[in-house]
Amino acid sequence: MHSFGFRANALLTFSLTILALICAMASISDNLNSPSPSAHVQVSNINRFQKSKGNDEVSMTLNVSANLQSLFTWNTKQVFVFLAAEYESPKNSLNQVSLWDAIIPSKEQAQFLIQTKNKYRFTDQGTNLRGKEYNLTLRWHVMPKTGKMFADKIVMTGFRLPEEYR
Repeated sequence: MHSFGFRANALLTFSLTILALICAMASISDNLNSPSPSAHVQVSNINRFQKSKGNDEVSMTLNVSANLQSLFTWNTKQVFVFLAAEYESPKNSLNQVSLWDAIIPSKEQAQFLIQTKNKYRFTDQGTNLRGKEYNLTLRWHVMPKTGKMFADKIVMTGFRLPEEYR
């Protein structure tokens, strides 16, 4: 007959194998989801546009509306979402400045309309922002309960900063 230790080891090994199989199936099932998020961002006001310590700095009021509910499945723990301004400068081909972010813990909170000032400074190294065209990009990272994270974005074009400081 087998000892108690041998039986306990066999039961534990079998249980962990089944748990790993269920986690793998959960991770694979997320690939069957085809999310279709939507977002719209409007710059309602440029509150301040000035030169500060040799660098351009912008403060703006944003209207952000998004429907990210399709990102949520039974395996989604939370979604990290952030809005970034992207532009080109003589020094760098791509500059990205985070303006606002949030953690969305549930599907019910994934549809929102907010009016906010940029949470983080929109600063350029130098004086390159006057009259500059820029894109606003809403990016998100889906954090699952099990499996790998995935990220995506929506790019909104056609924004321009003023020619003069305010």
